[in-house]
Amino acid sequence: MPTTLKDVARLAEVSIKTVSNVVNDYPHVSDAVRSRVRAALAELDYRPNPTARQLRTGRTGMLALVLSGGGPACPDGLAGEVAAAAAERGYRVVVEEADALARELRPAPVDGVLLGADGRPPGPAGTPVVLLGGTGDGRRDLVAVDHARAAEDATAHLLRAGCRRVAAIGLELDGPGGTTPPYVLGYRRALDRAGLAPPAGPPHPTGRHRRAEGYRAARALLADAARPDGVVCASDPLAIGAMRAAFDLGLRVPEDVAVIGMGDSEEGRFYRPALSSVSVDTARLAREAVARIVARIARPGAPAARITVAHSVRVRASTGG
Repeated sequence: MPTTLKDVARLAEVSIKTVSNVVNDYPHVSDAVRSRVRAALAELDYRPNPTARQLRTGRTGMLALVLSGGGPACPDGLAGEVAAAAAERGYRVVVEEADALARELRPAPVDGVLLGADGRPPGPAGTPVVLLGGTGDGRRDLVAVDHARAAEDATAHLLRAGCRRVAAIGLELDGPGGTTPPYVLGYRRALDRAGLAPPAGPPHPTGRHRRAEGYRAARALLADAARPDGVVCASDPLAIGAMRAAFDLGLRVPEDVAVIGMGDSEEGRFYRPALSSVSVDTARLAREAVARIVARIARPGAPAARITVAHSVRVRASTGG
């Protein structure tokens, strides 16, 4: 027979209502009791009955993780980390791609959306949303890396490696309302601190974060007589395309041009030369995002929160590591 809330309550020595409060992440449960109940849930391998939950609460017990097919790649393993963090709170996760949802007329009903893509989230108006990445809009919860600092750290790493003509690929020139996007601010800040200017004008934006886009942008940059000796890319796919362009032009990486990406993808780690990249704490990103969406479901009118997740520069062969 499946495990019930009553079984969990007996093992944890609490009331059934307390178990329900922990499963639904309601406040006003002490940390000690919450830990005891979660240990009992794990020991008994409790799985909520989604049909019963929907009949009782009007909720599905489902979250949607929406990823972009053309934007910066989400960190490797993010979907798995989100699923694990959601399971601890009694939720299941359906992973969707934004491009596919644009063609989908009737998206599956969910209690909340983790949105790692531009555009309108799936579900009816009023469905709770937490943004993963981007700069946020002040109205919705945001869990993301500090984009300006990430670009600044990536650019500063190239400067420390000896580069003096550092170009950028994939950093959009204009943000909402004509503002300068954080990635561009960080890139320029690192150059300004070193007393340098971009070697070939402003950063080269790309329509989509694909290898082909990185290849085309890098071909244009590296074919110039005053070619850069370092390139910072807004995603690993762009960086891999940039390295291929360098090879096709007879250049060596990193001896002639050093390249760094963002996202620390498995593909980049296994590329040759292995790609230096900005890495994000994926497990924490997932935990924070799930915690925020569960809290938003419980309290729809709560003020929006902004949570910054740590990052680090992983130095590999593409920048001389």
